[in-house]
Amino acid sequence: MTDSSHQRTVYGEFQRACTRWGDRPFLRSTSSAMAVYGDCAVEYTYASAQRTVERLRASYHELGVRPGDRVALAFDSRLDVYLHLLALNAQGASLVPLNMGSTDSELRHIILHSKSRWTSGAPEHSERLQKLVKTEPRIRYFELRTPNAPDPIEPGYGDENTEAALLYTSGTTGSPKGCILSNDYFVTMGEEYNRLGGLCSVGFEDRLLTPLPPNHMNALATSFMAMLLCGGCVIQADRFHPRTWWQTVREERATIIHYLGVMPAILLKLPESQDDDFSGQVRFGFGAGSDPKHQGLFERRFGFPLIEAWAMTETGGAGIVVANHEPRHVGQRCIGRPPSHVAFRIVDKNEQDVAPNQPGELLVRRRGEEPRKGFFSGYFRDAEATRDGWRGGWWHTGDIVRQGPDGSLFFVDRRKNVIRRSGENISAVEVEAALLQLESVENCAVTSAPDEIRGDEVFAFVVPVDETRVSAHDARDLFDQTLRTLTYYKAPGYIVFVERLPLTSSQKINRGEIKQMANRALLADTPFDLRQFKTRGAS
Repeated sequence: MTDSSHQRTVYGEFQRACTRWGDRPFLRSTSSAMAVYGDCAVEYTYASAQRTVERLRASYHELGVRPGDRVALAFDSRLDVYLHLLALNAQGASLVPLNMGSTDSELRHIILHSKSRWTSGAPEHSERLQKLVKTEPRIRYFELRTPNAPDPIEPGYGDENTEAALLYTSGTTGSPKGCILSNDYFVTMGEEYNRLGGLCSVGFEDRLLTPLPPNHMNALATSFMAMLLCGGCVIQADRFHPRTWWQTVREERATIIHYLGVMPAILLKLPESQDDDFSGQVRFGFGAGSDPKHQGLFERRFGFPLIEAWAMTETGGAGIVVANHEPRHVGQRCIGRPPSHVAFRIVDKNEQDVAPNQPGELLVRRRGEEPRKGFFSGYFRDAEATRDGWRGGWWHTGDIVRQGPDGSLFFVDRRKNVIRRSGENISAVEVEAALLQLESVENCAVTSAPDEIRGDEVFAFVVPVDETRVSAHDARDLFDQTLRTLTYYKAPGYIVFVERLPLTSSQKINRGEIKQMANRALLADTPFDLRQFKTRGAS
């Protein structure tokens, strides 16, 4: 019988953690999160999680799940996602997490494209899932029964190269791609997080609160594996609730917070309170994309640093860059200096290295003889896209960065989000940041629109705080306010007010849909046209 506790797998690391920290808290759902599902708050210690995982594992064994199989599961942000990941990993099988906020066509694409053999989920999703696979005889919907006293099963299927999860990217353009994530990917992610040190030192007393969904690599791989490897506790929220967020942070005694880029901006808009200082409790926030104008304000008001980081599903911990050491260049979109195991280049559109402090696309790989170790194993059923991403032996990230004199990297934008207007490169993220700091703006998304004279024009979709303020006068007012912080040519040439923005499964702006919305709006002649006001004397 194989001792799986010596294997470099998710389940093997879990067994080691249970041996060391059995009575310590491991997984917890906030009370507000479980109220959404009609349940009570749930907490597992490492030992109680182990008992549940073994029962689930026995049920999967009885169901017929074998090494190499894939199971598509829909548990939203419940802790079940992590427990089923562990149980499937013990069987050498792979988890395909589903986001039930997706459309039927998106879900069906993932279930069929992934070649999952089974699908299941929370009770409220049962009917929908069964309908999705009704005409597919090779896919079976099941309701898992967990025996109270499972028979012993041969432990330890799989190794570090075995697929642990098939995670579909956000699909901001085109259909989502399935990223094959191995055991090595998951373990590397946890190891690199635990090695960060500096402002991001972690230990077994840490309690990491995340509002990000477990169908996203940040929660499923980063938060989960970071705490699993150090004996800490993952606290899973169902989503970000601004008005009760700080109450949740206090009640859950969170010491680490993972954040989405828009969270600091929203929290800064809340009324100030004498209880705003969390310096004695929260040691750091970890995330990406916070508005540079808000980073310093947030840190001073709430008493802990926002650690900006860079990674993508494809790179995992093998290509991560984190601003966990000073100088962090607060308010400048600094993502830190690449760690010693990450080799990188910054190149122009011809893939030639750019001059110092000039923007270019970030290329990464691992140093040494195994440049892809710890990265994703490739796009499932898309070898061509995998080869293209790795062309020349470097992973092409599609992100534009520049390197400062001290070696720090500064994020500029996604290459696809750069608007080229009259020869000037404009970052959509920079324009969004300017809009988000305005009190009348709840949320926004910026994209390019075709312009016969200038090539591209800046197009902004704005979700207003006051739904009644959507007139031409209000659009002009927003335009004028952006000129306080933006050069005239960066200001929105078009503005459309909307009730909500389309989001991907990982709660990011769906850039592909935004682009299509802009094209449709232009055809319908619905935007407020502000181009005539974009003159040199305007700013």
